[in-house]
Amino acid sequence: MNQLELIQALPKAELHVHIEGTFEPELMFEIAQRNHIDIPYKSVEEVKQAYNFHNLQSFLDIYYAGANVLIHEQDFYDLAWAYFEKCAEDHVVHTEMFFDPQTHTDRGIAFATVIQGLKRACDDAQSKLGISSHLIMCFLRHLSEEAAFQTLEQALPFKEQIIAVGLDSSEVGHPPSKFERVFAKAREEGFLVVAHAGEEGPAEYVWEALDLLRVNRIDHGVRSEEDPMLMQRLIAEKMPLTVCPLSNLKLCVVDDMAQHNIRRLLQKGVHVTVNSDDPSYFGGYMNDNFIAITKALNLSNDELKQLAKNSFEASFIPAAEKQKWAKEIDTLA
Repeated sequence: MNQLELIQALPKAELHVHIEGTFEPELMFEIAQRNHIDIPYKSVEEVKQAYNFHNLQSFLDIYYAGANVLIHEQDFYDLAWAYFEKCAEDHVVHTEMFFDPQTHTDRGIAFATVIQGLKRACDDAQSKLGISSHLIMCFLRHLSEEAAFQTLEQALPFKEQIIAVGLDSSEVGHPPSKFERVFAKAREEGFLVVAHAGEEGPAEYVWEALDLLRVNRIDHGVRSEEDPMLMQRLIAEKMPLTVCPLSNLKLCVVDDMAQHNIRRLLQKGVHVTVNSDDPSYFGGYMNDNFIAITKALNLSNDELKQLAKNSFEASFIPAAEKQKWAKEIDTLA
């Protein structure tokens, strides 16, 4: 099979996707009208035009404005279900989705409303589409440590439905160390932990995520290459990096996909994975990311298969399932 056929055929796990970042303009407009919420756009076309931005902060401004239309449990269900349908198209068979409760609870939406809508979609995706999933609750790093502690308390009654906690939003000026105590508490409560580090922020933030937050995975981490000692550690510890190529391009982390370091990281032995981040804003879901790096970086079939294998190996599914998917990938020509 050719490379496009291989990309389509490969089973994949997505480990870095913000469910609020899968909000397509059509659905946003539909839910806004359904909930009688005014948004500053008169048509779907205007919403699409607003999805142009030049850096992380200008993206986040639009992202939070869009989230304002999510009010009811059904809204969160519809948002997640639309994403699962995209997963089915791209042969994503397992996903570990971020959600940002503070984006919603700060607007007066109950934590339970958010998670019950998402969880119901997860259950339906398993039964109707055969897609397994986990939920990862992220703290917004531009908010205070105190606010993160409050969110952690709100999450405890739903502990069985949340596999891990994470850290996202504006990276620069909000180092992982700001949340060291919150993450210690989360680990005590039995959560796995991940954190965004080394995207717009420096390699030093990756060190902090490893040493202070004691993460199970690094989200992004592409700037780790700037620090040879850090690279040695990532390789030695087989620490996964959940890399998001189209996101990196859209947010100007790289100026051209041909400059992206994911292939170099892979060849050096870093445990990199491919993910879509905020696909409705960044121009593509999982297979779009695979296609973009394949074309720009001339990836081989073996490298594509390794990236798919890495996604399962870095996931939070049982070892037997990881082995099952690795074997299936090996059978593809």
